[in-house]
Amino acid sequence: MFKALLVQKDEDGKTHAAVTDLSEDRLPDGDVTVAVAYSTLNYKDGLCIGPGGGLVRTYPHVPGIDFAGTVEASEDDRYRPGDKVVLTGWRVGETHWGGYAQKARVKADWLVPLPEGLDPRRAMAVGTAGFTAMLAIMALEDHGLTPDQGPVLVTGASGGVGSVAVAILSNLGYEVAAVTGRPETGDYLTSLGASRIVPRDELAETVKRPLEGETWAGCIDAVGGAMLARVLGQMKHSASVAAVGLAGGSSLPATVIPFLLRGVNLLGIDSVMQPFDKRQRAWARIASDLPMDKLDSMIVTAGLGDLPKLGRDILKGQVQGRIVVDVNA
Repeated sequence: MFKALLVQKDEDGKTHAAVTDLSEDRLPDGDVTVAVAYSTLNYKDGLCIGPGGGLVRTYPHVPGIDFAGTVEASEDDRYRPGDKVVLTGWRVGETHWGGYAQKARVKADWLVPLPEGLDPRRAMAVGTAGFTAMLAIMALEDHGLTPDQGPVLVTGASGGVGSVAVAILSNLGYEVAAVTGRPETGDYLTSLGASRIVPRDELAETVKRPLEGETWAGCIDAVGGAMLARVLGQMKHSASVAAVGLAGGSSLPATVIPFLLRGVNLLGIDSVMQPFDKRQRAWARIASDLPMDKLDSMIVTAGLGDLPKLGRDILKGQVQGRIVVDVNA
């Protein structure tokens, strides 16, 4: 038997999440069984714990799109009992039972060996949010971004993606401008390495001019909507924006002028279906480029029983930093 956060749906379509004892024969099909040590909390997890958001297809369901732990059994030669592994993406925690449990069973192709320099707890402080931040930084670098080109803007900076992005960019020598709608997070963002705090109101309003002054050498945007449209008009010539989220909406009330007159690049970042080689490269970069003291300062630890409330909180934008879920607490 093992404990898991099980989400069930009643006849009225309402979901209910509770910590439940399950037998191992309830686990879904897969090549590798993992003793989960830690998971984490992302926006998608809030949806899967609560309303579903169209992500969960069948109930009962175990959410948790990330986990890290130790291989217990494997039918695949790539993994042996005792190996430390991490999983993000592949719709685990959405269409496949996920990491909010003491055990998980998944396909071997979905796993990545835990890199040197990261333990399971810190790997889940990173999670999908930090993995996405690293993918975004790699994409900006691949399109020519270097620290000497000017400030890099990070929107939604106090959230999971933004927090890790600020810490990594600062460690790599970039000047980081952090956008937040919560003034009380200013000291937190400064401690992560932000050199400038930009109030959200300065960028939240659309303007009629398709182009403004060239301000940002790069941007990691977790907001979308009107803010992304505004930022596109403020990018330097040939600069890139890595789009990682849509906290401010999925529409884009923009024009093509920034792309045509300034050669701005809009880069879409997908963390779910990345191939193994790129996952391994990103996790290695995280282990080398993310200051562990700053990562530790982001961590708030929770247990499985805390997740229903935390799921509601993250959907309201009330979670700062990284929630690390100790599934054995």
